[in-house]
Amino acid sequence: MHTTDSSRFKYSRLSTAIKLIAVAPLYFMSSQAMALEDLDGKTKNVYAGDFADSFTLRNNATLNLYEGALARGVVAANSTLNMEGARVASTTAGTAVVLTNSKAQINNSLITSSVAGGLDVVRNPTTSTGSEAYLNFSEVRGATYGANVTSHSTLYLNDSKLFGGSQAGLILRGGAAEAFNSEITGATNGIRMTREHSTVPNSPQLRLEGTRVEGLAGAAIRVDTPITAEIDVNNGSTLIGSDGTMVELANSGNANMRVNSSMLAGNILVGMDSTLDLSLDRAIMNGDVINTGGNASVGLNNGSILTGRLENVDKLAINSDATWVMVDHQQVGDLSLSGGNVKFGETGTFYQLDVANLSGNGTFIMSADFATLTGDFLNVTGTSSGDHKLLIASSGADPLSDDRLHVVHTADGGAQFSLIGDRVDVGTYSYSLINENDGQDWLLDPDSKVISPSTNSVLALFNAAPTVLLGEMTTLRTRMGELRFSEGQSAGFWTRAYGNKYEVSNDKTGLGYNQSQRGFTLGADAPVSGGDGQWLIGAMVGHSTSDLDLNRGSSATVNSYYVGGYATWLDAESGFYFDGVLKFNRLHNESNVAMSDGKKAKGNYTQNAVGASAEVGRHITLDDGFFVEPYGQLAAVITQAQSYTLDNGLDAKGDRSSTVIGELGTTVGRTIQLESGGVLQPYLKAAVAHEFDQSNKVFVNDNAFNNDLSGSRLKLGAGVAMSVSQNVKLHADLEHSTGKNIKQPFGMNVGLRYDF
Repeated sequence: MHTTDSSRFKYSRLSTAIKLIAVAPLYFMSSQAMALEDLDGKTKNVYAGDFADSFTLRNNATLNLYEGALARGVVAANSTLNMEGARVASTTAGTAVVLTNSKAQINNSLITSSVAGGLDVVRNPTTSTGSEAYLNFSEVRGATYGANVTSHSTLYLNDSKLFGGSQAGLILRGGAAEAFNSEITGATNGIRMTREHSTVPNSPQLRLEGTRVEGLAGAAIRVDTPITAEIDVNNGSTLIGSDGTMVELANSGNANMRVNSSMLAGNILVGMDSTLDLSLDRAIMNGDVINTGGNASVGLNNGSILTGRLENVDKLAINSDATWVMVDHQQVGDLSLSGGNVKFGETGTFYQLDVANLSGNGTFIMSADFATLTGDFLNVTGTSSGDHKLLIASSGADPLSDDRLHVVHTADGGAQFSLIGDRVDVGTYSYSLINENDGQDWLLDPDSKVISPSTNSVLALFNAAPTVLLGEMTTLRTRMGELRFSEGQSAGFWTRAYGNKYEVSNDKTGLGYNQSQRGFTLGADAPVSGGDGQWLIGAMVGHSTSDLDLNRGSSATVNSYYVGGYATWLDAESGFYFDGVLKFNRLHNESNVAMSDGKKAKGNYTQNAVGASAEVGRHITLDDGFFVEPYGQLAAVITQAQSYTLDNGLDAKGDRSSTVIGELGTTVGRTIQLESGGVLQPYLKAAVAHEFDQSNKVFVNDNAFNNDLSGSRLKLGAGVAMSVSQNVKLHADLEHSTGKNIKQPFGMNVGLRYDF
């Protein structure tokens, strides 16, 4: 926008009003004696104390109205008008300020007419040039229209206001207007765009930047003669019509309308023999485009969102992540997509979209009710091409039948369709998309079902409890290191920190997840004499967190809190030992499911568990400090039955579950006496573990699954125990196991014991 330096000074309407009130009585008292002043090629300066009536400017004349000046009217031809903090107040039948092939710079000023229009920015019909007016922080109020702009003329508004008392706030008769941070209000339409004369077909041009346009008794913008209006609505501009109509095209009026970075609410009406080309760029529009006999094309770009009906739209282009949100059954002519989206309303409301011709590559966001086998439907009646995605809303409820759901039909079978995420989650299972009739019909097929992410999460959580509890338990050596450093005759305090990684899969159910566990245990014990050996009686508390990675963005968490007691018997002479543990757990389980439609489902529950283990072994000392330690262990866990519901409606119930694992292994190591007086004991371990329990039932929406993870695993490990001093003992070990259903890429454990 072109401005002068004076546009930097913003006038105070209060101060100006006070000055005008002070001089107005003198002005109107003297108006009878004042004649119309004709400035023929002259320059005239009018100040606050100079009372003037009306001015006629011609032949390059210049009129300067300074702060506080008051005039009754200005008519300029081939001349210049400058206003700075001044006022023109007309009470006659003519427009308050008329610019014909002239220029005006109007700053911090007020122009009013109590009878006619406020401002004319026009041309001499015999010329191909017009006028220019620059309004900064100013206001124009007309009894009829606010401002009128003809061909070859331009009106610039900056932080200014136009008001039309009985007609439009702004009339563009083939002229142009640019408004920045301004307001345009009309008693009928906010802006009327028409032509100057039937023989002058110049198209009016409108650019709105952060500007509000309102029609008090009609559309915000009306185009009503056979011209093509150019309309740009940018940067937070708003259009408000009294009947909800933002733009109205009538009497063969046409418009190319571009909306950029603005939010619009209202309708666009395209009348008989009119043409609309609407483009939205980084914009949001809530309203309808209704064509009642003309032609309408709509383009959405760069993340724009249009929510509303498109009635009789001939061409619709949706590009670059823009979205059309349907609010009813719809028909469009040519639909082209380039990374755009069509959303079939909100979930639970089902619409049909009929398209004459489909092309490009885009996404159709749909929903369905599998209980009643109803849902959104895309119907292409003409030609179809391109690769398109379907994003169909997931559900936690199971379908009531195994019938297929028809979602797309194309007359020619030319377009290809696929599901985002490859499947749709419907309760217990997920379904894939198939095509029939040479690609004409696309359906969701129950015969292709696999367990859904929600089901996988449920099975994984109910299945994770045994591995959580057994990871906390371990063997005597991994729990407390080498007790024989003190021969089990000292009371002590110990702590261990551990981490385990499991990979769990079950081909029968389709279950699969990765489990990462981390935790710590604190314990204390004291010796008790009895029999031929030495007994230790102790207690422990601890906590572990297990994160379950369920693939495709789903996850689950198990927080375990436990207390327990143990009794350990060591016989120094024979090397035999026994270790028994009893442990009680409180498990807090949470599911966080990423469904196929990108939405989340959550659920949580708590349960109790009890576990016990008994380990028997013998420490056999060999020559040169070597030793071998065969052992056997039997561990069992029982977990409380529990049920819960995900917030997507999926119901889950787990029976009381159990796990019984037997383990046979041996440890081989060497005891090394250090010069410092300490003892170092590296070792290697190998074992075979077997899960005996084959029945742990889980019900998902009353569908039964058996979490059977029975089978054998081979375990390998290495570690080191060290007596740093008489009181301080350290240990660390690593473990790896592999089996049919459960693999442990690694297990890590470090511990400290302090003997009193």
